[in-house]
Amino acid sequence: MSVLIWMIPVAIAMGALGLAGFLWSLRSGQYEDMDGAAQRMLMDDDAPLPSRDSETGEGAQDDGQIDGDARRDA
Repeated sequence: MSVLIWMIPVAIAMGALGLAGFLWSLRSGQYEDMDGAAQRMLMDDDAPLPSRDSETGEGAQDDGQIDGDARRDA
């Protein structure tokens, strides 16, 4: 029973901390636009990535090989 002397105030303090955090999030506008982020994630407005060698069209797919010139520079 002596544990309850410690557990009840700790539980009340944790509840008060959670309530304070929730009230802060309401006041700071964290819940203003609940659907905006989900809809922005679905929008496809990213431009396609350019190929590495746009003049010849080579290098569009990376095969994991290091080019000869790049190997000497490293």
